Amino acid sequence: MTAQTPPWVVAPTEERHPGTVGIDLAGTLDMLRMINDADATIAGAVRAVLPALATAVDLGVAALRGGRRVHYFGAGTSGRIAVMDAAELRPTFDIDPDLVVAHHAGGADATVRPIENLEDDEARGATDAAGLQPGDLALGLTASGRTPYVLGALRTARARGSRTVLISADPQARFGTEVDVHVGVATGPEVIAGSTRMKAGTAQKMLLNAFSTALMVRMGRTYSNLMAAVGARNDKLRGRVVRILVEATGLDPRVCADAADRAGGDCRVALVCLLAGVPVDAARRALTESGGAVRQALTLIG
Repeated sequence: MTAQTPPWVVAPTEERHPGTVGIDLAGTLDMLRMINDADATIAGAVRAVLPALATAVDLGVAALRGGRRVHYFGAGTSGRIAVMDAAELRPTFDIDPDLVVAHHAGGADATVRPIENLEDDEARGATDAAGLQPGDLALGLTASGRTPYVLGALRTARARGSRTVLISADPQARFGTEVDVHVGVATGPEVIAGSTRMKAGTAQKMLLNAFSTALMVRMGRTYSNLMAAVGARNDKLRGRVVRILVEATGLDPRVCADAADRAGGDCRVALVCLLAGVPVDAARRALTESGGAVRQALTLIG
């Protein structure tokens, strides 16, 4: 086990930003420009670590295709970002909420009320990861790369046979050598030293959005750039299904609405019916064989 980094060692996000030393003397517009100038560097920093993120996505795909799960672990800002990302996957991609699970130090209460001492509890992280299984993927988010709660979770996950990913804002984080993949994004000093809800948080949001979106695309939850895995559970969603079918097929909305009705509101079934010219039962069989991926289902029918 790698030794803990001494608390007096300064992480990159704790250093003072040379461009914002006078921020408390600036007018409002100049202050906002300082913040915006700093934010403008984030996309480039994220782009630099995309190869590592791609490997993390592939591990996530392997976990889900193997019937296992993806787990996020984070504390404070990182934990809230993890909770938000996992929560938004169900309405966007209609997945089982148990497939991507977020663990936030302190649980639901800590998402709205800061409980800062919990991030130092490595044992709590270990407890929260105790249920992981071989084949699962554990993804930890920590700006410093050394939050004990996250380290405890990832160490336990690895001991239980899960694959592990660390997303941090310190490319040199010592714990990066203990995980399968370290996505260390160099966001540098924060506008307000140590306020990692800013650049580091924005980078984590971008990375996790990209991770989960790519994961869902690889799992066949889209067709082209359309949200194919949509069920018409209410009028708004029924309208969305019809619009998706129109966009994907170029057919008349009334034809698409009829196909959606025959498919019981299942967008992917209706889409395969329309694109392949097959009845509902054949479309369902092909989708079952393809694991729900429309393009693969069309190949099976063809």
